[in-house]
Amino acid sequence: MRLTSSASTLKVSRIMNATNPIDEFTVDRESIGYVGRDLQRPECILAERDGTLWAADARGGVTRIAADGTQEFIGQRESAQFSMQQSPDCASLEAKFTQGTLPNGLAFAANGDIVIANFGTDVLEIMTRGGETRTLYDTIDGLPIGKVNFVLRDSKNRLWVTISTRTNPWTKAAASRVSDGYVAVVEGSRIRVVAEGLYFTNELRLDASEQWLYVVETTGPHISRMRLDESDPSEVRLVDREIFGPSHLGGMPDGIAFDVYGNLWCTLVMVDQLIALTPNGEKKVLLDDGNDTASALLLKRMASGTLQPQDMHNAHGTIAPWMASITFGGADLKTVYIGSLKGTRIPYFRSPVAGLPLVHWR
Repeated sequence: MRLTSSASTLKVSRIMNATNPIDEFTVDRESIGYVGRDLQRPECILAERDGTLWAADARGGVTRIAADGTQEFIGQRESAQFSMQQSPDCASLEAKFTQGTLPNGLAFAANGDIVIANFGTDVLEIMTRGGETRTLYDTIDGLPIGKVNFVLRDSKNRLWVTISTRTNPWTKAAASRVSDGYVAVVEGSRIRVVAEGLYFTNELRLDASEQWLYVVETTGPHISRMRLDESDPSEVRLVDREIFGPSHLGGMPDGIAFDVYGNLWCTLVMVDQLIALTPNGEKKVLLDDGNDTASALLLKRMASGTLQPQDMHNAHGTIAPWMASITFGGADLKTVYIGSLKGTRIPYFRSPVAGLPLVHWR
């Protein structure tokens, strides 16, 4: 049975009356498995009911990983830019993550095509499952769109898009905490800005009722939320902006995902922690895979505005280096996959609570 938005909200409400299933939960490192091999920057992952995973691929498309583990790169073009930059010097490392095609956030269109936020080429594009790609948007209000980071489709077929910054390279924006990030929405064929003045806008998610939009501000470093005002049927607005949870999360948040209880799971990139914010905003650490010394230096220099690319490159763990996203999958939505920027495979583990199904799952 397909849940309507109201039915889904009622189900979540009933669950939230019970004890929070993550109260005593932490990830057992020994239970972590891995899927995929030789992946290139699997930053974002989409999961389907049949067990298929789709991972962003820095060659210029996605890698499809079937339930039996077989995998295939899909893209109209294939770039070697990411894989060629293997030199350990800082300049080469920075080029690897700032130049060329860098498919980042992914979402399924209503017809099953894949909408791609390309962080490298600064476009929002759409790709068929056969690899044919076309640009949806590369400008907004007559200006270059900027660093397109993430895209999410809602139940009304709107696309919510985050642009981290218009500063290039983006590492300068991260180092100096530039607040030129924004959120745009695509309604029909029109794209427009609905929130701006954000600190390096990253992933976003809607709650179960699609009443609140939660937005990661990576260099905030915090999560903000805004209420959807749909009093004007011709266009949605975002109002009542506020910080959700701690104003400083103890690291730079990157990817987020809700579970059905209402917990908001979140990756802290580079310090490589997986945390969750309970419905009342309390922070819980679920997995810590960071390098304590490198993480401390990273946070110190970020706070002082003196962060350097080398500080970022030195800070990472081993499970999912530069932990970037969180995806619930499996038939019961209790298998958790972690995307990363430096990893070559996808770690996964079992959760005590199911993830909130995205619109393509309902």
